[in-house]
Amino acid sequence: MNAAVPKQFLRLAGTPVLVLTVAQVLELHEVREVVVALPRSHLAAAREVLGRRAWSVPVRCVAGGKTRQESVRRGVVALRGNPDVVLVHDAVRPLCDAPTMRRVIEAAWRHGGAVPGLPATETIQRVSKAGRVLRTPPREELFSIQTPQCFRAEVLRGALESAHEAGFNGTDESSVARWAGQAVYVVEGSPENIKITRPLDLDIAELIMRKRQGGSVPASPGSIRVGQGIDYHRLEEGRRLVLGGVEIPFEKGLLGHSDADALVHALCDALLGAAALGDIGGRFPDTDPANRDRPSLEFLRGVRSLLEGHGWSVVNVDATILAQRPKLAPFMEEMRKNIAEALGADLSAVSVKATTTEGLNAEGRGEGISAVAVASIMRKHAEGMPQSRGGRGDRRG
Repeated sequence: MNAAVPKQFLRLAGTPVLVLTVAQVLELHEVREVVVALPRSHLAAAREVLGRRAWSVPVRCVAGGKTRQESVRRGVVALRGNPDVVLVHDAVRPLCDAPTMRRVIEAAWRHGGAVPGLPATETIQRVSKAGRVLRTPPREELFSIQTPQCFRAEVLRGALESAHEAGFNGTDESSVARWAGQAVYVVEGSPENIKITRPLDLDIAELIMRKRQGGSVPASPGSIRVGQGIDYHRLEEGRRLVLGGVEIPFEKGLLGHSDADALVHALCDALLGAAALGDIGGRFPDTDPANRDRPSLEFLRGVRSLLEGHGWSVVNVDATILAQRPKLAPFMEEMRKNIAEALGADLSAVSVKATTTEGLNAEGRGEGISAVAVASIMRKHAEGMPQSRGGRGDRRG
C-alpha cells in the first residue's frame, strides 16, 4: 500500500477500513460477537478506533500469531459464547454485502463449510519461474475465493486444533478444513467484495460506497433526510415502566419482549427510516432470546452505530409520549440525557414531550402508552465523499 500505517487503519471515505468492516459484518442481526485478531503491537490502536463506536454486540481484540492460520485459531479460541457457526472475514474487505454473507452461512449450516467465490473471467496460466507457460487449467474449474469463509463451529475448531498439533499450515481456512477431511462448498460471491490490497483499491471502494449510499443519485455531503417512527405498548401489572431509559414509579409497566420502552423504540424507527435501513423489528427481533428484557437504549446505540457505518450522523430528534398517567414531566430531563448519550448527540438536539389524550382512545383509558418520533440525519462529509483528492496521505489519519 506504500502507506505509513497498516492498511486496516487506512481511511476509506474518512473511516478506518477496520471499522467499516466490523460495521458491515454487523449488518447481520444473527452476529452475537466479533473478535478481531491482529499483531500485538497494533492492539492499542485497534481498540482505540473500535472503541469510538457503540456496537450492538461485544467487539474485542486479541493478539494474533505469526501466520493467518494461527491468528484465526486464537480468534476462535477467544470466542466466549457457544456459536453454531463461525465466520472468518478479512479485516480489509469492508464492502461484503449481507446477502453474500447469508449465502455462505446457509451453505455452511447445510454442508459444514462454505466460501464465497467468483468464476474466473480471464484465462489463468501456470507459469514457471523463468516465465514459461506450463499449463492452462480449465477455466470452468477456476474460482476466485473471497471471505467471509464460514464453518460450523465444531468443524472449524477441530480442523484448526488438528492442524496446529500436526504442524500443517494452510493458505486459508478452507484449505485447513479440507486437510482435516471436511468438504467445503463454494457459493456465489460478490464483485464488490474487494480486498484492499493496492492504493487503487481504495479509490474503487470509495466509488462503490458512494453508489450504495446514494443509489443512482448519490447523496451529497451535508444532505439531510427525515424519518418518523411510532410505537405502542399495553400497560400491564407486574411490569416495570421504562421510558427513555428511565424507570418511572407506577403500578403498571409496558408489555413487551425487551423493556418495552416505547419512546426509544419510536426513535429507533425514525432514525432507521431516515436512512432507509429497515425497522427495529428487523434489527432487534422479538424472536431473538438475546433481546428478552434487554434495555432499549442498547438498541438505540446499535442504530447509531449502523447509521455511522453508512455515513450518517444524527442532526436532531423530537418525540412525543402519549399517556394519560403517570405524570412524566419530572422525568423528561433524564430521558433527554439518556437519549443524547446513546446517540452521541448534544442535549440541545434532543426534544422529548408528553401529552394526554383527554381520556380518548386506549392511551386515554389507561390501557397503554404510545410514542411518536421524528428524526433528521445528515450525510457526513468524511463518510460520503472525501474533501481532498490529493495524495494517499489524505486517508491516513
